[in-house]
Amino acid sequence: MALAATDYALPATATPPGIAAIQRALMWAVGAGGAIVFIEPSPYEIVTLASVIFFFATGLRMRPVFIPLLILLFLLNIGYTICSIYLIDKKEVLNWILTSWYMAVTALFFAMVLCEDTAERLESLRRGLIFGALIASLAAIAGYFHLAGSGGYDLFTLYSRARGTFKDPNVLGAYLILPAMFLLQSVVTQPFAKSFRSAIALGIVSLAVLLAFSRASWGQLVACSAFMLVLMYLTTPSPAQRTRIVTVAIAATICATLLLVALLSFESIGGLFKERASFNQSYDGGRFGRFGRHALGFQMALELPFGIGPLQFSNYFPEDTHNSFLNAFMSGGWIAGICFPALVFITMIMGFKLVFVRVPWQRAYLAIFAAFFGTVSEAFIIDVDHWRHFWMMLGIMWAMFAAAHAHTYRARTPDPF
Repeated sequence: MALAATDYALPATATPPGIAAIQRALMWAVGAGGAIVFIEPSPYEIVTLASVIFFFATGLRMRPVFIPLLILLFLLNIGYTICSIYLIDKKEVLNWILTSWYMAVTALFFAMVLCEDTAERLESLRRGLIFGALIASLAAIAGYFHLAGSGGYDLFTLYSRARGTFKDPNVLGAYLILPAMFLLQSVVTQPFAKSFRSAIALGIVSLAVLLAFSRASWGQLVACSAFMLVLMYLTTPSPAQRTRIVTVAIAATICATLLLVALLSFESIGGLFKERASFNQSYDGGRFGRFGRHALGFQMALELPFGIGPLQFSNYFPEDTHNSFLNAFMSGGWIAGICFPALVFITMIMGFKLVFVRVPWQRAYLAIFAAFFGTVSEAFIIDVDHWRHFWMMLGIMWAMFAAAHAHTYRARTPDPF
């Protein structure tokens, strides 16, 4: 389906200042609420539902550019639903299907919301994400070091790993990557006072990622930081800014190394770090290990057009898929198995095209793109299907696609007045 430039650049509705302020406040609350998800319903669900209602009541519109996103999300969940019909009497399967539809709605919602008033709404969301990340990180650190007492240790840790306000340490670590990218950008670009505050916040978030003892999150933090800084170096027109990026990157590497050495001197941290950092984990190797299951599972997928249904993989193998692309095939058959990678890789391809587009929110976009790229990479070794922040970032990526085209269209079109 071919889209004209005007399909991206529909004129924004004039929003009264009071309504606009509430909309931006809701974006902040959604970002902050995403950090507290160990209770159900979580603040994220409550605030997101309130935001959906308020934005639709105040004129949220569906743009033609989002029709491919809508179709892919619909087909993906139709695949899940069809393949779970014979399991629908099981409460956990029904909840899984409903959650999948809900995640799709949130992705479309973020796309529709952030393609208008983009700079301001994105900034509100960014601030909310950083605030939430600090809350989750402080809870994780307090729990791990027994600063919140024995009750806090039981609440904020799992298997001697920090989980903060999340149910799973792996999800905590993955969630913190995007806020960490935003903070790193502030360290690199802001004046000294703001940069120093951001550096402290980044240290807190990075420590929480370390204490989550998630190998994937460790890799994401390092790789996404390096990737984003390279993109910032390539896209900034200022030689002085490029020099600062290189200087800060070197200084951050030195400080992180010294901090890591100091932390590893603690026996409890050092021992678990060595255990988690090993690439020879018992559940990774062997015929039915993580990667063995991937190969066997994809062979199975080729023979089962309707998959085996959600949450059924562990009935055939010792553990879950730990691969979102395989899980799409197993849970939703060939329909979901095709639509999920199509959705992800179309988003990535569009994202690469926007890296060098000059827009007012380019810097924030580079952080989102780097974090999304890292999460997509992690999807090959873990199930990200129901991670709230994954669908949030996917929706934001589509919003950036529409907003960038609208911005460049308006820049090329002379003002008739």
